[in-house]
Amino acid sequence: MSAPSDAATAAGQAAAPAAASAASSSSGLTFKLHPLVIVNVSDHHTRVKAQAACSGGSSSSGAADGQPPRVFGCVIGVQRGRTVEIFNSFELVLDPVSGTLDRAFLEKKQELYKKVFPDFYVLGWYSTGSDVQDTDMQIHKALMDVNESPVYLLLNPAINLSQKDLPVTIYESVAAHLTGIHSAIKMLNGRVRVIHQYLVAMQKGDIPVDNSLLRQVSSLVRRLPAMESQKFQDDFLMEYNDTLLMTYLAMFTNCSSTMNELVEKINTSYERPATRRGGRGAFM
Repeated sequence: MSAPSDAATAAGQAAAPAAASAASSSSGLTFKLHPLVIVNVSDHHTRVKAQAACSGGSSSSGAADGQPPRVFGCVIGVQRGRTVEIFNSFELVLDPVSGTLDRAFLEKKQELYKKVFPDFYVLGWYSTGSDVQDTDMQIHKALMDVNESPVYLLLNPAINLSQKDLPVTIYESVAAHLTGIHSAIKMLNGRVRVIHQYLVAMQKGDIPVDNSLLRQVSSLVRRLPAMESQKFQDDFLMEYNDTLLMTYLAMFTNCSSTMNELVEKINTSYERPATRRGGRGAFM
């Protein structure tokens, strides 16, 4: 799947009904996932799985032989600045043959939720499974008509007793962001090309010389080498070294904490009752 990237795992212990699990991503966005969404997705998966077991087959799109059927739906909520808060969700209907969305059902659901929650809008969609599949891109592209940068919430229904975090992963879509950057660079390149063509024509004598314009172009060009100044290099290297130092300190701190925990476990394991009688002490 090419569009969603920069996975931000909404990890945390199961919270109270009114609380929400929050996690930050590398893009700077903070996601808040309310427990109601997890309950809705889990209930959706359980119902479809039970129906498939009763009917002796799979009643949901994307199910493979021996694998639990996948379910799909939309997540709704609000985005305030760099904070994305997912409050609720509703199920989606897919064509069992082509796997395409039922547009009429989606629009009807949106209209109903807008009447009850006028401030909520579709933030993206959800599915179940252990990993992203190639067929998910079709649904993701279809929802880009509703939200140009939808998020993808993936819930892993498999039971893992050793896992302490919630089995939920949120994928951000960077397609719209990259499209905006590409358009800005394309526009900048076009304007620089126009200036270059104008200067070449002026140099050849095809158009009269405009001293005022030449002064503006000269002033613009003189600003470019400012990034190559010695002061900029010194400041950049200082910031770079400070960042590396903070990274190394964080690594040393984590390593020291891990070593302390290991020493405590070893001491506990090798502790003898004779220690209380003044006998052999701890291992360390």
